[in-house]
Order: sequence, then C-alpha cells, then structure tokens
Amino acid sequence: MAILLSNSQARRIFLERQGLSQPPNRQLGRAGLLSLIHELGFVQVDSIAIVERAHHQILFSRNQTYRREDLAHLLEKDRSLFEHWTHDASVIPSAFFPYWKHRFVRREAGIMENWRRWQGEGFDSAFVETFERIRDNGPVMSRDVKAEDHQSGGWWNWHPSKTALEYLWHTGKVAISGRQNFQKVYDLAERVIPADHFAAEVDHDAFVDWACRGALTRLGFATHGEIAAFWNLVSPPEAKAWVETHRGELEEILITPIDGGKPRPCFALAGFPEHLGDIPEPPARIRVLSPFDPLLRDRNRAERLFGFSYRIEVFVPEAKRQYGYYVFPLLEGDRMIGRIDMKADRKAGRLDVKRLWLEPGVRPSAGRFEKLDAELARLARFTGVETVNYLAGWRG
Repeated sequence: MAILLSNSQARRIFLERQGLSQPPNRQLGRAGLLSLIHELGFVQVDSIAIVERAHHQILFSRNQTYRREDLAHLLEKDRSLFEHWTHDASVIPSAFFPYWKHRFVRREAGIMENWRRWQGEGFDSAFVETFERIRDNGPVMSRDVKAEDHQSGGWWNWHPSKTALEYLWHTGKVAISGRQNFQKVYDLAERVIPADHFAAEVDHDAFVDWACRGALTRLGFATHGEIAAFWNLVSPPEAKAWVETHRGELEEILITPIDGGKPRPCFALAGFPEHLGDIPEPPARIRVLSPFDPLLRDRNRAERLFGFSYRIEVFVPEAKRQYGYYVFPLLEGDRMIGRIDMKADRKAGRLDVKRLWLEPGVRPSAGRFEKLDAELARLARFTGVETVNYLAGWRG
C-alpha cells in the first residue's frame, strides 16, 4: 500500500534533502563545504551578479559562514570539485567524474554533428590544433585562441577555436582549471581532475544505478521523470527501467499537493517512513534564495509543494515582465512567502531594495519585516556593501 504524505511533511523532507533544514549559522569550513556540495549533488554556476553570483548565493543561503575562498580552493587547489554540465553549468564533486564519462560519450556524436553544420569548413582542424596547443603549451582562455580578424557575436558566431574549446570541454577532453574575472581557463582534463577519479571507470549498469539512486536520495521522493531530470545524465526510459528493476528496494509514496488536490504517485528508497520523525523543522528565519536555487529548479515541483509560481524574467522584454529582470525568492521556515527585486550598488556601498511582493495570505507583519531586515543585512555584508537602502514604493 502506498504511503500518503501530507503537504507539510513533503515540504519538510524536500527542504531537508536540499540542505535548508540545518542551522544556517553553524560553522562550515572547507571540509563542511565539500560535504554540503556532495549532499546537494551539484551547485549551478551563473555569471549574473545583480546581488551575488548564483553559486555563492546558493551556498550562503544554506550556511552563512560560507566563504568564497573555500570554494575557490576546492576547485583550483584541492581539485575536489570540478565544473561541468548537469541541466546547466555546475560545480560538481570530482568523485563523480567517472560517471560524467558516460555523459561525455553520449554527447560527443551529437555535438560534433551540430557544430560541423554551424561552423562549416576548417572545423575539424580547429579541434586538433586547439587540443594540441593546450597539450603542448598549457592552459588557455577563449581569447587566447581567437583569430585576430574574427568578429564577436552570439554562440552561432563563435570562432572555430572557441567552438573547439567548448566541444573539448563538453566531451571531457579538457576541463576548467580556474577562472579569471569569471572567464574560463581550460587545461587537459588529466591535469585538472585528480588521477584516481580521472582513471576510474564504471560500467553502464553501475552508472545508471548511481545516477538514479543518487537523484532519488537527494530528492527524497520522485517520479521516474524527476529522477532522470535531476542530473540530466540518464534518459526517462532508463530511469523508468531502473525503477521497475528495483521495485523491491523502493516504497510507493503519494504526495499531497499544497492545493489539496489529487495526491501524486512517487517513489522513495525503502525504509522511508522510519526516519520521518528525525527530519528537523527548517529555521524560522527568512532566507533570500538565488533564482537558480535547486529547491526551485523544477518549477512544476515547486508549484505543487509550495504553491509558488516562479520564472526568471531575464530574457523577457521589460514591458512584458510580471515582476522584474532578476527577482529573488523568499523562504521563511517551510513556506515560500514572496519575492524581492534588489540590486547591489557596490560603488555606493549599498543594497538597493526596489520592490517586495508577498504571496497571497502572507501577512505584512512587523515581525516578518524585522526578519527580512535581518536577512538583508546579512546578505549585504556577504555581498560586500555596508547598508540596505529601501527605495520609495518598495512595499508596493
């Protein structure tokens, strides 16, 4: 018989699996940071820094003793993390590199065919020349291999060597050894990935089992489609076959949506009910999440669990935006309570709050605004500005 979970139970489970139930001021340190990223599975990387870049804010929202230099050390010194692709560019534990080899193989043929069509003549030679340059002369950036007469443009107008770098990265032949002003520095993967992880091999069945089991562990409960989408490593049919093969190790779960509608069938790893009482209540404080936070990456799941409809409007024309260019979700306890539009003015040393939208039914109480003040002050310090500045009309 399937286990029925209330909506509040489901939210608590998912928040706990996403690293949002631990006290956010506990001392983290470098080892704790690596452990946190292992538990999350990956952290999305993004260049937009309206307040703070996504990867830093994702980690800061979970632990406010997080330090950027610890992440840089793990990436560029210890090499216990590497950058690659899940559903988007992400920071990933290097211990997972052997499983990413399967992604490299799967991606290679399709990328080669598409990029040959885009680039035309001279494409294959650019691959060979770019690889040999890195092999013989060491790390390069895209600007180092750009032809002098090439005119920059979008991805459709990349110069052949830039395309070659991306191809070599997507197929695991080179890796990102560091960044300069957020620009990628590429080197041979064997010189970036620790030797034991670089050399390790896993067969297809072990790869699928790891990907599906790891996704289900980090989601808490999921459909086979959600399992496949978590890492974007296996296909939905592979995830469905894994579920069918491992039914003896799984529990059938029914998740009650926030609107009280029909429960959604999911699966969880066996032993699921026994640990429900051990899942802590998430901290009651308000936390500002990144628009790329993994809690909200699956927009449909977020709507079912939290009743929170969220879209990033970066690519929406300004006149058609419902909220704003880059609006931050607000989490209070186990509820999504609203969103806030703000920007760090680093020259002026302040965090400018433009507008706040509270969700229906969320009271604009004095206590709630005190908690918001405290969180924005913490975020301002982390961002490196001195004050929080509420602009006229910020409460709507």
